[in-house]
Amino acid sequence: MNEDNDDHTKSGVQSVETAIAILETLRRMEGGKVAAIGEETGLSKGAVYKHLTTLTKHGFVVKDGSEYELGFRFLDYGGWLRSRYVGSEIIKPRVQELAEETNEVALFAILEGGRVITLFRENGTQGVFTRTRLGRRLYPNQNAGGKAILSQLSEAAVRSHIDAVGLPEATENTITDEADFMAELERIRERGYALNREESTDGLVAVAVPVVPDDTVIGACSVAGPRHRMDDEYLKEDVAEMILSLVNEVELNITHSQKSVSRFGSR
Repeated sequence: MNEDNDDHTKSGVQSVETAIAILETLRRMEGGKVAAIGEETGLSKGAVYKHLTTLTKHGFVVKDGSEYELGFRFLDYGGWLRSRYVGSEIIKPRVQELAEETNEVALFAILEGGRVITLFRENGTQGVFTRTRLGRRLYPNQNAGGKAILSQLSEAAVRSHIDAVGLPEATENTITDEADFMAELERIRERGYALNREESTDGLVAVAVPVVPDDTVIGACSVAGPRHRMDDEYLKEDVAEMILSLVNEVELNITHSQKSVSRFGSR
């Protein structure tokens, strides 16, 4: 990377690419000094310092002595963005309700840029650790929510998604074959819910239902928990039915509260 070139490149603006590389490095390192960041990114100390000074000025980075860390300005952006998402005021309390009723982890996730992103996450009294934290980007084929959302897209859209990001493996149970994955999506469409049988994390299972108000898929609600507490019968007969009922109410409420359904609701 030519760290001192701020001209436009074929793929974008070099200075922006540099800033993003520094931010990603800070996140990965959980903070660091100018020299260490330079070593990780291949940038000169001067370039790193210049970008960190600007990012600090605007609150995206904070400095403590000679150490730099990401700033909570990002949380402000994320919170504002989430609050504008269609039906957020309806979905959030229902996710909490789902966690309380199942005593497990309940989530609402969306699809953006080829990744599943968790917008709401609530823990029941027995909720366990999962890979899904708020805002984390995961591959859709590895989790129930992602498969539920993809099941509502056209075959052409799904194949385009696969061409762009593939079907990466997280565990030996992850579906990585395209034909098998397309068949899985068809089963999801037929029964109305998706299952995750230890496809993202060993020992963790989940069930998810797509949220489709006004024929527009906006995300998926899911419940996740350990295999020893949530066998297939419980997932299909109890949890799936609970989520299906809840999602039906959410869809009706969103449809009747919006003039039109889109990513950020009515304009």
